[in-house]
Amino acid sequence: RLELGVELGGRRVNLLPALVDLLGTSADGTTLASLASRKKAIAVPLPDGRYLTVPPEQIQALLRVISELYEGDDVDPEVLRFSKLQAAALPRLDEIFLDPDEGATGLRWEGASSHTMREVGEVLSTPVAKIEQPTQLRATLRGYQQTGVEWLQHLRTCEVGGVLADDMGLGKTLQTIAHLAIEKQAGRLERPALVVAPTSLCRNWEREIAKFAPHLSTLVLQGAKRHPLYEKIEGTDVVITSYPILVRDEERFGEKEWHLLILDEAHTIKNTRSQAHQAAKRQNATHRLCITGTPVENHLGELWALFDFLNPGLLGDELSFRRWYRIPIEQLGDEERLATLRQMVSPYMMRRLKQEVAKELPPKTELLRPVTLGGKQRELYESIRVAAHGDIRKLIQKKGLAASTVPILDALTKLRQVCCDPRLVPMRAARDVKRSAKYELLMELVESQLGRGHRILIFSQFTRMLALIARGLDERKVGYLSLTGQSRDRQGLVDSFEAGDADVFLISLKAGGVGLTLTSADTVIHYDPWWNPAAQDQATDRAYRIGQKRPVHAYNLFVQGSVEERMLALQERKRRLAQGILSGAAGGLALSEDDLEELFAPLG
Repeated sequence: RLELGVELGGRRVNLLPALVDLLGTSADGTTLASLASRKKAIAVPLPDGRYLTVPPEQIQALLRVISELYEGDDVDPEVLRFSKLQAAALPRLDEIFLDPDEGATGLRWEGASSHTMREVGEVLSTPVAKIEQPTQLRATLRGYQQTGVEWLQHLRTCEVGGVLADDMGLGKTLQTIAHLAIEKQAGRLERPALVVAPTSLCRNWEREIAKFAPHLSTLVLQGAKRHPLYEKIEGTDVVITSYPILVRDEERFGEKEWHLLILDEAHTIKNTRSQAHQAAKRQNATHRLCITGTPVENHLGELWALFDFLNPGLLGDELSFRRWYRIPIEQLGDEERLATLRQMVSPYMMRRLKQEVAKELPPKTELLRPVTLGGKQRELYESIRVAAHGDIRKLIQKKGLAASTVPILDALTKLRQVCCDPRLVPMRAARDVKRSAKYELLMELVESQLGRGHRILIFSQFTRMLALIARGLDERKVGYLSLTGQSRDRQGLVDSFEAGDADVFLISLKAGGVGLTLTSADTVIHYDPWWNPAAQDQATDRAYRIGQKRPVHAYNLFVQGSVEERMLALQERKRRLAQGILSGAAGGLALSEDDLEELFAPLG
């Protein structure tokens, strides 16, 4: 509870009531936007009825920081109330009113907690301390990885949660293991750490810890025989489980106090109403960490969900966040509001890209390969499109867009299946279509790439499409491996491919898009585009990651003028949104009825 006292021109004044009036008169933020563009001095009303003239650059900067702490209707005009998590804003307020000649700030914070809060703010804002690599770690950390480990230790010192959001393939798992090794070495790992990961990655965590930090004891809680193992949690350094098991056994996990709770592929909890999010949030942990290369996939609400788990209250409540950030940034492209949000989350998020820190990697080339539908395949597409478009229009008129999601996705899926191969479409009319333009292009591309000595990963959303591709490879005497959700020995398949047992690996995007290292491949083919560009980027990075020695080519096959081409445009919008919060450029996102009209437009 702090008062905002400022000395300007030798006069002592509490600016907060006037700032609240300026900031709060417009809940949608237009007041702040208009003030940010003003070039003239701003007259701030004083309690005695007179006005104090303040330089525009000072008041604008001050309002930007205050807006981070302001939650709309629930604001006291006399004092600011904010948590320790928001204390990172205090040093920035001091800087705004710093006297360059005297080196002192004209800003004074008053209140019982002012000294403590300023100290916390300074700690959050100070450079991260250097730390030696743990002695028992069996790896040599790269420079940026060492920086990441030091940052993780910094978060622990500050007692706040954070997101390690490095690009795919930069060693987020290794950095986390090094962090755990430091905690063990320092004697702080008196209670276990809990790692929650997708089911397919639990054993990978066990292997990586055994490889890089074998002195850390591990316990994997997975499968039907897991229940007796709960008795072994005490005395274990790292417990590993999956999101479904965390939900199913939430009460048993909740009985424990965890030193550190780590969520791998943390975008799994992006839906705040999901059981996984709720179960993770209710765990009792001293420290919390999210690991994900894709903190924002579709919309900014996913970012709020991560911080609701990590540091509840930092971004306000969900409704206020939507009003203050999601709508202005996603729908209006508000750069000012985007900059404010980035400043709020930056102390708690670390993001490095391959091109910035892994410059030894060979180049990656993204290639679009258009396909033109003809003959009966084109006729099938148009007949399904026309019928579905009419039905969807009527449904939206009757129920509205939000209530029509499932039928819309079903119709779009049928169109996507026609683009992939008519044999996927469960309709009598599809049986008469004997050729698939994209399938034929794929077979030509595979044969030409293999002829040049390349090794290939082929991704598809449709497991039935992978089966059709497998049949075609069999006919051409091409050896391959296949990984889907039904595959049991996931690591065995990876090891077999890396050993050179086959030159083509068929992978379903959902089952194999994360957690695999396949650097022996240098060609990636995305047979069908997916709504979420981050999922495709992650899949490509199974090959394009540390350890890759050859240039990587990623082919995106799409039917020209179809729903697939329009999906690529939507992908680009989502990619801009994610880049905006991580690097600074806003872009609209919301899917509207106009977007649907475009998706259901006739073949171009």
